[in-house]
Amino acid sequence: MNKTQKLVIIGAGETAEMAYEYFSYDSDYEVCAFSVEKEFMSETSLGGIPIIPFEDLELYYRPDQFETFVALGYGKLNRSRSRLYTACKEKGYTLAKYISSKAFVWRNVTIGDNCFILENNVLQYQVRIGNNVVLWSGNHIGHRSVIGNNCFLSSHVIISGYCSVGDNCFFGVNSCVGDNVKIAEDCVVGAGAVILNDTELGKIYQGNPAIPARVNSYRVFNVRS
Repeated sequence: MNKTQKLVIIGAGETAEMAYEYFSYDSDYEVCAFSVEKEFMSETSLGGIPIIPFEDLELYYRPDQFETFVALGYGKLNRSRSRLYTACKEKGYTLAKYISSKAFVWRNVTIGDNCFILENNVLQYQVRIGNNVVLWSGNHIGHRSVIGNNCFLSSHVIISGYCSVGDNCFFGVNSCVGDNVKIAEDCVVGAGAVILNDTELGKIYQGNPAIPARVNSYRVFNVRS
């Protein structure tokens, strides 16, 4: 594959290694470095690729020549990923996105930056995906549904048609949302949960049909609402 663009991956954990694999073998990006904040640096290279302190990144890889991709999971209810996403923007970087060549994305779908969309995802007619969204493998996003910013969908999640998902949400494996449902911001939908009605801000939903847990998502993920 002809590599026409240069990329620095922010992070050096499992998600970053996966991002390196996918960008390297299924995109036109050449991964030139990883970058980690100084307090989290324990190595200076990963797989032969240098790891650069994030605080000094623009001194080594200029924003007008390199793009970045923030490869973190859903820690602190996606706040860790969104914080570094914002920091890259403030440094002047363009944020890359990865869309697997084995995903089905209809022609009028819109997808924001710093998205990581893996294999076997189905994005139907007029779907809109915000910025900094992770769609792990095998999800279905139904027609005209909207996924907000900084969300993380694990695997085999079903979002039916005409749904709206607020920012910073997390969906566990095999969870399901019925037609015309609104998922409020900062919600956590547990593995196998079935959502049939609109949800409330910052709640954790479990079961079939799903009901909110007594503890909220902010407490579980140790974030301030």
